[in-house]
Amino acid sequence: MLVENPYRVYTPDMSAEPHAMSLPSDAPLLEMLRVEGRAGISDLEAGLGVTATAVRQRLERLMKAGLVERSTVTRGRGRPSHVYSLTDKGRRVGGDNFQDLALVLWREVRAMSDPAVRRGLLARIGTALADQYRSSVSGSSPQERLEHAAAIMRERQISCGVSATEGDLPVLVSYTCPYPELAEQDRGICAAERLMLQELVGSPVQLSECRLDGGSCCKFTAAGEPVETGSTQRSGA
Repeated sequence: MLVENPYRVYTPDMSAEPHAMSLPSDAPLLEMLRVEGRAGISDLEAGLGVTATAVRQRLERLMKAGLVERSTVTRGRGRPSHVYSLTDKGRRVGGDNFQDLALVLWREVRAMSDPAVRRGLLARIGTALADQYRSSVSGSSPQERLEHAAAIMRERQISCGVSATEGDLPVLVSYTCPYPELAEQDRGICAAERLMLQELVGSPVQLSECRLDGGSCCKFTAAGEPVETGSTQRSGA
């Protein structure tokens, strides 16, 4: 049985034209399917408080994205009708609560009393982060590799770019902190980010400017001398 309209996120203007009424996001529809298991157009229309046209438009887009699937059911002697449910991919949407876990894990890193162990763990974190993107970074110079690393960061919704302003050395300028809450608690995450970039670039990288020091952005400057990266160490090269 459908709960009385728990998914409405706004009160629609019933005097508006039908085509003007729509859901502000897909989240309420996905949440309704997550709770109810499956629902038809009329169920979704009543539960969300929008028109059947708006529901169909949302469903079409969500099916194209692979989040919702449609099946046919027959109730009693009535005509077959369509019902909609979440796919496996759709069921995973909305469950990415990694921020709390990251904060807890980082507090545990900070609690380590042995500085050498803590530094070693930071280095391993930087290498592990780099391993996720290493295959997408190439180039014959630190600047080319840094530009590839910047492109990866932009894909992660991190506003950044590469320039050459520190004695003609390539500089990655980041206007968005990837880990703002972690950085406010402990600058060690800045070291992990620097080590990740150093692994990807294959040359020494220094955090030459940081927002935590009052700067308008964070700047990571890459030198030209190669360094031994985690992947090189593991391969024995």
